[in-house]
Formats: sequence, C-alpha cells, structure tokens
Amino acid sequence: MTRILIADDHDVVRSGVRAILEAQESWEVVGEAETGKEAVDKALATRPDIVVLDYALPVMNGIEATRQIRARVPGAEVLIFTMHDTDTLVREVLEAGARGFLLKSDARKFLIAAVESLVAHKPFFTGMVSETLLESYLAKRAEAKELLTARERSVIQLIAEGQTNRNIADILGISSKTVETHRASAMRKLNLDTTAALIRYAIRNKIVEA
Repeated sequence: MTRILIADDHDVVRSGVRAILEAQESWEVVGEAETGKEAVDKALATRPDIVVLDYALPVMNGIEATRQIRARVPGAEVLIFTMHDTDTLVREVLEAGARGFLLKSDARKFLIAAVESLVAHKPFFTGMVSETLLESYLAKRAEAKELLTARERSVIQLIAEGQTNRNIADILGISSKTVETHRASAMRKLNLDTTAALIRYAIRNKIVEA
C-alpha cells in the first residue's frame, strides 16, 4: 500500500483530496494535518510515502514543512498543492526538497498522475508550472549572458577550447594576470566554482561547440 499524508488548512480541500486518493485500491490516507507543524509531526508518526502539502499553511508554511519532512523522513516524497505558481515559489519549494508541484485548479485532472509519478520517485509538474520553470530558466540564462562582457565571453571560449592562460593572453593581446581577472569575474557573475563548470556553461550556451 502507498501511504499518503494530506496537509491543508481547509476541511473541504482535505476531504476532496482524500476522496480522490482513496478511490485508488493500493493507496491509503494515513493522516491529515491542518498546520505545517502538524504535518511534520504526523509525517514522523506515520512515515508516509507521499505528503500532499499545501504551501499556505498556518504555524509553519509549506516550504519549511517540506524542508523538515525531507530531512527527517527522507523516504517521503512531497507534492506541493497550492493556488500559487510564481517562479520564486516554485524555486523555493524545489530547493526545500519537493519534487512535485500541482495547482489546486488542476487537481481533478492531474492529482492521481502526480502521486503516481512521486510513488515512482519521478518529478511531476503541471503544464502551467513547467512553463513557469522554463521561462524562469530562460530569463536567468539571458540575464547571465548580458552580464558577461565581450572580453569575458572570449576568455570563456578559449578556456573551453583548452587554451592555457598564457596562450589566451597571447591570442587576445593581454597579460596572463588580466586573463585570470576575466576568468574570475565571469565565474563570479555566473555563480560557478570550477573550470569544469565554466566549460559546461560554455557548451550549453553555445559559446563553444562540444
């Protein structure tokens, strides 16, 4: 049996979700919670496989509840169930450890599919949320490109092509120290820690061909 915990501060929502889930033969709702803290406590007590968790919970919000549940019941997958779909919220719940995000307006169409995906330890996002994630990713990538100077992009290209600092300095007509300054500046702007990550960025963003 797949064991499921439902956390929402509205009785009617919990009842509706429970009815949909318990219509599946191999699924069992092992508990309900009205607050984020209660969700964490009941997750510890019942050790569910899936937690269907509202974001806007009293006492402790869904992000903090997700973080604590994932840390203390690592086998539990969290499905955020909410009316809100801002890119900031989606990023925050992903960072907290949730791997599913379902809008309440999509519940009748996608709740079963969402839980099935999480049971298989696969992520699930409804179409609208997927679009939000994609738009956010593309906007970030465009912003990162705009942050880089033309010289920084040239240095990144040559690094990705395997050139040494001395060779890059000779090619661009600058000093090796200036090459290192451009490298460090680009890595800081892109929030990258290693040369390997910088090379992967160059390939992904077509600064150099793989």
